[in-house]
Amino acid sequence: MIIDAWMQHGTVRFLQHEMLDSLWRWTGQKPPEEEVPVPVTVGAMDAGGVDVGLISAWYGPEGALVSNDEVASFVAQAPDRLAGVASVDLRKPMEAVRELRRCVNELGFKALRVVPWLWELPPTDRRFYPLFAECVELGVPFCTQVGHTGPLRPSETGRPIPYVDQVALDFPELVIVGGHVGYPWTEEMVAVCRKHPNVYIDTSAYTVRRYPPELVRYMAQDRHHKVMFGTNFPMITPERALKGLDELGLDEAAREAFLSGNARTVFRI
Repeated sequence: MIIDAWMQHGTVRFLQHEMLDSLWRWTGQKPPEEEVPVPVTVGAMDAGGVDVGLISAWYGPEGALVSNDEVASFVAQAPDRLAGVASVDLRKPMEAVRELRRCVNELGFKALRVVPWLWELPPTDRRFYPLFAECVELGVPFCTQVGHTGPLRPSETGRPIPYVDQVALDFPELVIVGGHVGYPWTEEMVAVCRKHPNVYIDTSAYTVRRYPPELVRYMAQDRHHKVMFGTNFPMITPERALKGLDELGLDEAAREAFLSGNARTVFRI
């Protein structure tokens, strides 16, 4: 079984946003002109052998780029293959908490994702803390981005130390998933992951052959590593992301934890 921990089934307004221009340039693609049918995303999962994909809503200061209800409608078209990840508007903390509660209790979403660079606020900002408490109460993980920012926004908010480290100290019960491996601070991210039992890493936005050496060492040397597979689809397809997997030198237990075991535990799949 393979679970993709970070995907998007994006709307045109999200995929054509100017902040993503750098990603389209790097991948040599162009954003779609029309809404993408859900079977296109499922087809890409099939081509890469992915069984379940977690697709995320996106909320920023300008509002919903991919709304929670849109994500729910996508999941409803392929409920055995897709699972929803909520996002919220940080400007209205109580409404954000209520929306998270609705997404988990009524829509069946598996997690909350807030991308700090989109708000230009680190995850230690006071506006995040009511959401962390609610995640603990609901039993869902907080997913975020670590490392430099590929889109056209500042990168400082993606530092694992001090930000993720401090959140994990303040909320030891909170399960945290840092997406995008943390580069160029991957060693920091691995250190935070080793330090805190509820902190995980996902490999979204990176192909296997671009994983930093320190991440590969952690995965290969520790069969109880807390790294899970992700793509950041549609920027990278699962098939392309997994090419060269055998070259990592993972034993059977480490490979299973990476491809599905950690995600099954974290997202209760």
